[in-house]
Amino acid sequence: MKAFSCRVCGNALYFENSVCVSCKTNLGFSRTERAIVPVDGKGQYVDADGSIWHVCKNLNLSGCTWLTEFPGGFCFCCGLTRTRPSDEDVVGLREYKVAEEAKRRLIVELDTLGFPIVPRTEDEVNGLAFDLLSSVEEKVVTGHDSGVITLDLAESDDLHREKVRVNLDEPYRTMLGHFRHEIGHYIEWQHVRGDLIGTARELFGNEEESYADAIDRHYSEGPPAGWEKNFISMYATMHPFEDFAETFAHYMHICDTIETASAYGLATVASPQTFTSFRDLVIGVWIPLSIALNQINRSMGKPPLYPFVIPTPVLEKLQFVADLPRAARA
Repeated sequence: MKAFSCRVCGNALYFENSVCVSCKTNLGFSRTERAIVPVDGKGQYVDADGSIWHVCKNLNLSGCTWLTEFPGGFCFCCGLTRTRPSDEDVVGLREYKVAEEAKRRLIVELDTLGFPIVPRTEDEVNGLAFDLLSSVEEKVVTGHDSGVITLDLAESDDLHREKVRVNLDEPYRTMLGHFRHEIGHYIEWQHVRGDLIGTARELFGNEEESYADAIDRHYSEGPPAGWEKNFISMYATMHPFEDFAETFAHYMHICDTIETASAYGLATVASPQTFTSFRDLVIGVWIPLSIALNQINRSMGKPPLYPFVIPTPVLEKLQFVADLPRAARA
C-alpha cells in the first residue's frame, strides 16, 4: 500500500480514513487516481476533467470510503459483493465491515499488479462476485466456484479465527489472507489456460486429480514428509489447486508488504513491478525485509510477522504467478 497524505493540509492518512484527523476534511478514495481526495459537504469530488464523483452508498454501513460515478450508488468494490448479511443480523453486519475493509485492499492490489477485474454483473460467465455470508444461523463454507467467492464472515472475529488457526496448526490466518487465497483460485481459473497449463502442471501438479480424494487424504494423513522442501504451507500440499492459491496469496503478501515498506522508507525498491525477475525480488529484498520485520515483531513480544520459509521450488512457483499479468495482456 502506498503512503497517503491529505491534499488540504498534508497530514498523513491511513487508507481507511474518511476524515482527516488534522483539518477535519471529508475524504474519499478515487480508484481512477489511486489517491485519497477531499470531498465537499455534499459528498462530492470534482476531478481534473470536471467529472463529479460521489461517496459510496456503503459509507455508513461498512465504512467504505470509495467514490462512485452514481449519486447514491455503490462504488466498484462494493458492487462486487453479491450477497451480504441482512440488516437485522447485527453480528453479521459487524463482521461484514471487517471483511469489506479487507476486500478493498485486495482490489487495490489487484489493480496494482495488473490483473483485470470484471464484475459478474457485466460478465455472467467469467465475472467476479463475492458472497459474504453470516454463519450466525447457518453453516458457511469458504471457497471459490466459477467466479463466485464465498467467505464465512465469522473469520472476521479474532477469537473465532484464532481458535481455528490453532486447531488447524496454521502459522498465520487473517481475513485479508482468505481473500488473497480465494482470489488465487479465481486467477488460476481465468488465466492459467492454453500454453500455460503444461508449465503449471510441472510446477503445481495435475489439477485434474480428484479434489475430494485430496481433501480426505489431507485431513486423514496430513502433509507428506518433507513437504517444506517444495511447498509454502501445509495446506498447499493438499491439491494443485490449493498449491496455486497459496502461492498466489503469498505473492500478494510479498508485493503489498514491499510496496508499503518502500512507501515509508523501509526499503529502496520503487515498486515490486520494476523487477523483471520476481526471484531476485524475493531473494534480494523480501527475505532480508521479512527477517527484519520478524525481529521487530519479536522485539514487541509478538510472533514472527512472516513465519514462512521459501525454498527454491516455491521461488519457481512465485515466478510463474508473477508472470501471469504479462501473459494475460499478451
